[in-house]
Amino acid sequence: MKSTLLRQVARASATPVRAPTFTAATRGPLNQTEKATNTPSSRARNFSNGAILKEKAPKDDADHNKHDEYSTSGKRGAFKHEGQHSRTDNRIKVEYPEEDNLPASKPVQGRGGYHFKRTLASFSLEGRVGVVTGGARGLGLVMSQALVVSGADVAIVDLNKEEAARQAEGLMKHFREENPGAENIPKVTAHYADVSSPESVNAAIAEIVADHGKIDNLVTSAGFTENFDAIQYPFDRMQKLWGVNVNGTYLFAIGVAKHLMERKAPGSVVFIGSMSGSIVNVPQPQAPYNAAKAAVRHLASSLAVEWAHAGIRVNCISPGYMLTALTKKILDDNPELANKWTSLIPQGKMGRPEDLMGAVTFLCSDASGYVTGADLRVDGGYTVT
Repeated sequence: MKSTLLRQVARASATPVRAPTFTAATRGPLNQTEKATNTPSSRARNFSNGAILKEKAPKDDADHNKHDEYSTSGKRGAFKHEGQHSRTDNRIKVEYPEEDNLPASKPVQGRGGYHFKRTLASFSLEGRVGVVTGGARGLGLVMSQALVVSGADVAIVDLNKEEAARQAEGLMKHFREENPGAENIPKVTAHYADVSSPESVNAAIAEIVADHGKIDNLVTSAGFTENFDAIQYPFDRMQKLWGVNVNGTYLFAIGVAKHLMERKAPGSVVFIGSMSGSIVNVPQPQAPYNAAKAAVRHLASSLAVEWAHAGIRVNCISPGYMLTALTKKILDDNPELANKWTSLIPQGKMGRPEDLMGAVTFLCSDASGYVTGADLRVDGGYTVT
């Protein structure tokens, strides 16, 4: 046995080791430099430290070259469709309307009150007070309604206090109509705040605590988007956008968290981000908004860790394209966007504001008691393709 092993070792050591071999990738005829030097170009080489594997030559070299044009070795612009559905269009420009021109929203119709379908009791928000910023319109209004339907008292915060007061009254009226004979009618109040101002935010929180006695949940829905080519976006408008979307989220979150910590009470904070915080929308250009929503998403994760010791959960909802009253107005002015947007959504349809009602109720309630730092995307699958 020993002598056999020695002979095998001797034969192995006598066998020359083949040096690593570079073989040219199959990509058509050699160029002039390659012909002159008889050396494959370094542009497309495969590395092999073993025997050369012989590959069958393509049957049709011209056909191979055609396919090669789809790769980075091909000429840019070889095909008309290159990047066709993944580019921004600087011709699209959408400014956020002034307050007087914002379309009003309506509560969701249908039986949102008492029902006879079985569900987990942990989804109930009875006995809790929720604050919704930007709650007088659009997604904020529908999420305010979701909290009311789930049993919470709600403070609607908005830059337009008159509209907030009208919607607060409407939500209570709507609840009475859907729940005739109900003994406990949710208390819905309206409050003014410029969410980008620390003084205004603190004053609003103090007013809400004075009216309701406490705050248990916060939903930061105040925010807006504009579509400008980044180079053309006026800096003052960008500052305003960040002030509302990022600063406003942060200021209300720390104000409510401080209140909860002083009470030594648990709570749930829900940031309304956007799928734009994870992807780049096309064809409309909106780089500052996308970056702002990415900041909101990561702020939720960071605060979730920082406040976990106090029993305060922080999560984020990232909606996709939602057909709000304002979105309808934008599509009226830019009708081509509807087809482009829905062509990129796996479910093929835009969402409705009420598609967020279950998500916000879940994250505010005890049903999500072990969920914090999460980003719940409600986008029809847009961000997974």
